[in-house]
Amino acid sequence: MIELKSISKWVNIGAARTFILKDINLQIKEGEFMSIMGPSGSGKSSLLNIIGMLDEASEGSYFFMDHDVFKLKEKQRSQLYKSHIGFVFQAYHLIDELTVYENIETPLIYQDIKASERKAIVADIIDRFQIVGKKDLFPTQLSGGQQQLVGIARALVAKPKLILADEPTGNLNSKQGEEIMELFKKLNKEDGVTILQVTHSEKNAAYGSHIIHLLDGRIEKINQS
Repeated sequence: MIELKSISKWVNIGAARTFILKDINLQIKEGEFMSIMGPSGSGKSSLLNIIGMLDEASEGSYFFMDHDVFKLKEKQRSQLYKSHIGFVFQAYHLIDELTVYENIETPLIYQDIKASERKAIVADIIDRFQIVGKKDLFPTQLSGGQQQLVGIARALVAKPKLILADEPTGNLNSKQGEEIMELFKKLNKEDGVTILQVTHSEKNAAYGSHIIHLLDGRIEKINQS
């Protein structure tokens, strides 16, 4: 599903080149659940952003579902991202001016899905996440755990093949965090969704079948958990 070949990312500071990622080679099969760990500044979020097509590498190639991502036009890349990738962020990234229902509906509007169809899809996911009673509330009226739940519902509403989660439990208490991780596990096992998460938590990382350890922008090792 995902293949990264010799991916490097750098920034030029004066005459010096500073590497954020260096020579990353990685394969992720469909249906896998993988975790990325490493100290701050090791390149975890940068790697996730390249896989999520939010950023480009300075060098190397990236294949996603047999598409050579860096050779696609921006419109094609955007279509690929919207159709197959769901992002879950630590900071939720919900739109404060929109209700829970409207936040979840947003990705479907970008996909030009008819209003009647959108209604049915959103109703189904709101029911599945047991947040029917919250659908008319605004993000600021929700707890952190509820906001993250809405963020995950929004990421899943378009039925992506891949979920990218950047510290998805970072702002939650341990009970809320556990509930979110159990939800990911269920999505992976029952729905076959491929999941790649960045985490500082060894407990959360262990939900994945493999743990990718990054250090100074390089893959130090990949362990089975």
